[in-house]
Amino acid sequence: MKYSVILLVILALALCAGCTSQNGGLPPARPEGETVTISSGDLDYPAYLASPGDGQRHPGVVLVHSFRGLEPGYRDMTDRFASEGFVVIAPEWQTYEQSPRDEVVGALISDAVIVLKGRDDVDPGRLGLTGFCAGGRYTMLFLPQMEEFRSGVAWYGFPYSGGFANQTAPASLVSGLGAPMLIIHGTADTASPVADIYRYATELDSAGKYFELKVYQGEPHGFMIVDGALSGTPAAQDAFGEMVRFFSRTL
Repeated sequence: MKYSVILLVILALALCAGCTSQNGGLPPARPEGETVTISSGDLDYPAYLASPGDGQRHPGVVLVHSFRGLEPGYRDMTDRFASEGFVVIAPEWQTYEQSPRDEVVGALISDAVIVLKGRDDVDPGRLGLTGFCAGGRYTMLFLPQMEEFRSGVAWYGFPYSGGFANQTAPASLVSGLGAPMLIIHGTADTASPVADIYRYATELDSAGKYFELKVYQGEPHGFMIVDGALSGTPAAQDAFGEMVRFFSRTL
């Protein structure tokens, strides 16, 4: 009987370990996002938004998805991003046109900023821009043109492309870049050859612009989102961490 009581006490202590913590000893849940609406150009665009949900003020980030749309992987990335202490909004910029003109996307990004600034959990003075593929080009294109952003992260972008309507190439705006930029790319990117990125980086350096460049050997274009899902490869996990650390330092 004595040993039975001791055993029950040990079991009770084991079950109650961490019971005094705020969440009952369980790891904090990853924030889950929601669909919000951005009004832009007399049209309503859906967007995915996630926040830490702790009632505190955080940096805000506009995330611009690739040409393949706002795939589930981008939503998972937004949730994960929020768990790192950011309020992130990802507008679906292809809602009405698969290949809109730059000014349409630019206006939508600006209106996404308005949504972020209107939230109590966003510090309006700490805003960042990030994008992937076509979104990487938009990051390179609009970071020099939009003073609201304090820094940006361009993922496998196209610095010498005029976009869908053969408009402005981001490299032509190097002189106007005032915010720090992190460029993330893969050496096996056939859509946007890494040689173009090195050339772009050389131009940024010659112009005295602050940038950081992280190149992953053997990684192809779009290596963060594979078959619509967020990749779990070591390169993808490391690259996500690079983005979080860069924004943490610059916002």
